[in-house]
Amino acid sequence: MKLKLFSAVLLSTSLVFGCGGDEETADTEGCEHLQAGPASSINASASGTAAPAVSNDHRRYDITLADVTGGKGGSVSFAASEAVDYILFTSADVPVTVKDGNGQTVAAEESVKSSSECTEIKGRHTFPLNVGTYTLTFGPTTATTVSLVIEESGTDHEH
Repeated sequence: MKLKLFSAVLLSTSLVFGCGGDEETADTEGCEHLQAGPASSINASASGTAAPAVSNDHRRYDITLADVTGGKGGSVSFAASEAVDYILFTSADVPVTVKDGNGQTVAAEESVKSSSECTEIKGRHTFPLNVGTYTLTFGPTTATTVSLVIEESGTDHEH
């Protein structure tokens, strides 16, 4: 009986304090993955063609930026599997542009340069994306690298 009660308490605690769908939890997830990974290193495409793929797979992508007009920058590709808002967390204050498969710019719903959850978040950009492949372009900036974590907004998170 005590084991069942203990299990019920643990389950209810994880439901209340676990990965939920609000922005603060998304920030907590973004912080966790910016701080601890797991991580993959990739090189941004300077031209936007043959851009390496990133995902919202609870992974930090450490992106080495290329030489572009005005400084450093480059592109990666992202395949949105659901039509939801995606939050792009960056470790550097760099401009981020998102374009759909037709080359149309997607307007950010929100862009801020920090989070109360941790100091590692230097950019938090929310984009409403439909199912499809997008090009994420960083820069121009003086930064040579940027770390990126992508989380879905308003959905449950699993580690």
